[in-house]
Amino acid sequence: MAFQRPPQTERSGTGNAPRRGRLRLLWPAAAVGLGLVLIHQSLGTAPVTSPRQAGRPTAAAPRATRSAQPAPSTSTEADDGALPRSAPERISIPEISVDAPFTKLSLDPTGHLSPPPADDTNLVGWFQDGASPGERGASIVAGHVDTTTGPAVFAGLESLSTGDSVDITREDGIVAHFEVDAVDTFSKANFPDDEVYADTPTPELRLITCGGNFNRTSQDYESNVVVFAHLDSSSPS
Repeated sequence: MAFQRPPQTERSGTGNAPRRGRLRLLWPAAAVGLGLVLIHQSLGTAPVTSPRQAGRPTAAAPRATRSAQPAPSTSTEADDGALPRSAPERISIPEISVDAPFTKLSLDPTGHLSPPPADDTNLVGWFQDGASPGERGASIVAGHVDTTTGPAVFAGLESLSTGDSVDITREDGIVAHFEVDAVDTFSKANFPDDEVYADTPTPELRLITCGGNFNRTSQDYESNVVVFAHLDSSSPS
């Protein structure tokens, strides 16, 4: 299942340092069986490209379904509620009955993203070389929508709506509360990398899985479902 690439980042706590370069990532299509083609959703990644050594990438123009973010200022950064870096432990999305633990995702020796275990239907992955949830930047969280055994953790992701909530409990005992801004489905053949993965001046979240039609020839789904969300508040767990 092709799943578009998260960026390589320079981890810098709540700092607003540039995130240099982005990698396309590949997860094997074998994680989804032929018997699940009617679900039309699964999770994976896309091929690796060479990292860019330029500075901060420039995001594409926002889609009509998502409000443009204002240019950052000193006041904005001081009031955005950004948290220090801390790994996520658990995600809760009440609207679609998600309550699942995290695993850390990273690149394997071949330069591909190692997916969450395909036999665990209630597990999400965090790209640990990117921003942590609540930290300034776009935090990337991915999860299977189906496996060879049936629907998985992000089976209902596409049904989320603007204003829905996503809560992520972190290792430091803080719960980061995110609010959904938009839910989009993008063709993997024409995926807007800059819109999804470009660095952001305030804490944001991307939830990503697969969607669209299932291609029997490639044994893969043709689109990615992406949820865009921003940090709304935080509280002790």
